[in-house]
Amino acid sequence: MNFPSELSDLEQDLARFEQDLQQFAARLGLDLPEHEADHLAVRCHQFATAERWKAGLLQMGNQFSEAIINGRPICLFKLHQPLRLAGWQVDVIELPWPGEKLYRHEGWEHVEIVLRGEPETLGMRAMTLLSDHALSQPGISFKTSAPKGENERLPNPTLAVTDGQTTIKFHPWRLEEIVASEQG
Repeated sequence: MNFPSELSDLEQDLARFEQDLQQFAARLGLDLPEHEADHLAVRCHQFATAERWKAGLLQMGNQFSEAIINGRPICLFKLHQPLRLAGWQVDVIELPWPGEKLYRHEGWEHVEIVLRGEPETLGMRAMTLLSDHALSQPGISFKTSAPKGENERLPNPTLAVTDGQTTIKFHPWRLEEIVASEQG
């Protein structure tokens, strides 16, 4: 995969993210390739970085959505060529503009896994994928949320599992399905 110069920092950060992701998944007892990866997400602190990353991502794929979610723009890109990461081929990138929260690291921040089924049981289904040992480890936290765009018709609750550095999220629909529901 060739990254344009606008994304050189993300290109350099990908190996670190993949290693952190695999180590975190091992702590959780989660076999990543067994699950459907929906997208990768990045985080940045400055609008100029978001604009630069957007310009780079537009060279690697097509923007298929820009929506205001929780008060800030989030752009979604479908890559022409998927990124290979942790046994997956991921072809959707989420680029949120900076918000109130400052992240420890600018770069790759989380992966979202599609866990198909009833939205109401998402958290319970996701928790059963994690080892009992993972659930009792210090430093691992869980957060549920229900981000929603203005015209979304599909409920898309999310369970985030994080060690403060790397985050794995679960939700019941692919982002492309959510965006398509807005058109209907």
